[in-house]
Amino acid sequence: MAREILPVADRAQVRAYARRLTLKYPRELGLALALHALAAVAGLVAPRMLGDLVEGLAKGRADLRVDAVVLAIAAFVVAQAVLVRFAVYASSRLGEKVLAELREEFVERVLALPLSTVERAGSGDLLTRTSRDVDALSRSVRHAVPETLIAVVTGAFVIGAVILVGPVMAVPLLVAVPLLWGATRWYLNRARDGYLRENAAYADMTEGLAETVEGARTIEALGLESRRRDRTDRDIARSFAAERYTLGLRTVWFPAIEIGYVIPVVATLLIGGLLSIEGWVTVAQVTAATLYVQQLIDPLDRLLSWVDELQVGGASMARLLGVANVPDDRVAGDARPVGEELKVNGVRYAYREGHDVLHGIDLDVRPGERLAVVGPSGAGKSTLGRLIAGVHAPASGSVTVGGAPLVELPLDELRGHVALVTQEHHVFRGTLRDNLLIAKPDASDDDVRRALEAVDAWEWVAALDDKLDTAVGSGGTAVSPAQAQQLALARLVLADPHTLVLDEATSLIDPRAARHLERSLAAVLAGRTVIAIAHRLYTAHDADRVAVVEDGRISELGSHDELVAAGGAYAALWDSWHGTAR
Repeated sequence: MAREILPVADRAQVRAYARRLTLKYPRELGLALALHALAAVAGLVAPRMLGDLVEGLAKGRADLRVDAVVLAIAAFVVAQAVLVRFAVYASSRLGEKVLAELREEFVERVLALPLSTVERAGSGDLLTRTSRDVDALSRSVRHAVPETLIAVVTGAFVIGAVILVGPVMAVPLLVAVPLLWGATRWYLNRARDGYLRENAAYADMTEGLAETVEGARTIEALGLESRRRDRTDRDIARSFAAERYTLGLRTVWFPAIEIGYVIPVVATLLIGGLLSIEGWVTVAQVTAATLYVQQLIDPLDRLLSWVDELQVGGASMARLLGVANVPDDRVAGDARPVGEELKVNGVRYAYREGHDVLHGIDLDVRPGERLAVVGPSGAGKSTLGRLIAGVHAPASGSVTVGGAPLVELPLDELRGHVALVTQEHHVFRGTLRDNLLIAKPDASDDDVRRALEAVDAWEWVAALDDKLDTAVGSGGTAVSPAQAQQLALARLVLADPHTLVLDEATSLIDPRAARHLERSLAAVLAGRTVIAIAHRLYTAHDADRVAVVEDGRISELGSHDELVAAGGAYAALWDSWHGTAR
């Protein structure tokens, strides 16, 4: 079984959502049903007229006008074609409306996911839901739902027509019911779980491939190629097994329903012929009933064939709706910040239960202070930064701003107090201006220029042909990692939060330029609280205080000069780094 991190909606949720979304447009639904019903009625006239024609010819009626009957049949066939065209158009239009709304709601749900959940889930599952599952659901809404609607309406009218021809002629239809009902029930009981396993296995495979591509250089440097190949082979094997299972279901179900199509036609001819010999029904009734039953094959085949696609779409919808079942990582409280003082009291945190990363951290950060957090890799610096930024909630203890717990503040209010910038940045598809206005939509071009100048980025932006109107991101002008980092910092300047947590925010810029950039930022962000998590110790040298994190604890806290004079862990780091820097 593939690993499933994000939840999946249950059947009741999927049915309720589909019902609500469909009934949201009663006028469009009513029009589509009416057009399909008229098309079905138009299609029922020809078999009845053919039956009467056969009956008339058999009795040798002299007044029978064959040419008139043929013209009438042709007219109804043309009318049916026209009605079907408009019915399909109406159904497709309704499907597009429903699909557009579902996509919009899904995007809102994804954007509302707690960042801690996104980081824990990884890219594979979420990426598969936003791509493969959305595509599968699109096929269902665009094609399966309209086709199923057509099949249900047409099938109902055809069965009604058979009963009107003669109730006794409807009896042969019942012969295939046990086979069709049993085979379909057997399939439906297994299909949903099978397709969910298939999608989850595909998500695992996608995540593994993405990790391999992103870490290609590291894999090559450490000689991990065989390990990654083995991981990929295992993921492909699980995906293959999951797809083979659903294929096995189809290879049983499809032949069973194909046989079920033929049985009613044969039974109608056989039973109808016997009844005609006994004089209980006419040849016209047998002919019309047989043609109707033959006509019933198309909607029945359409219905059962698209049931499989509906199962795929239903599984995808369950995964898309499941995103809404992710519990919120914060519950809004009554307390509101009074001031901007940050306090970390007795904080513990673990990514896995029983394996604490932070062990009882206490830290007070004064408003307007520049605090550098340093220490060896894996000591817990970035984890502490995420707790201070309100991304994660502590397992025990508290992190407050102005006396209010960060995890009880709504996200919009939280980001007005504390913002986090890491070394991982994304340049969105659009113009440079669009990328910067994310932080402050009402900012003027002058505001944007000042923000870019503050992060030493205006020079290269001004050199571009279209300047702020330059298209970047996928398919646009390439932006280097260092330039992407500058854009992220420019967003931060525009957002202007009171407290900034910079987690290696200048790591992709060369040391000389990074030092100049940090000094420029310090001038622009004067009066703001800055917590800088850094490996480059000149950041600590320029800070008001330095916190040294070792093994998930703050081992030293003080100014640069105080800690160097103390001759402890920081002094050793400084001597080692400063000697290398020289």
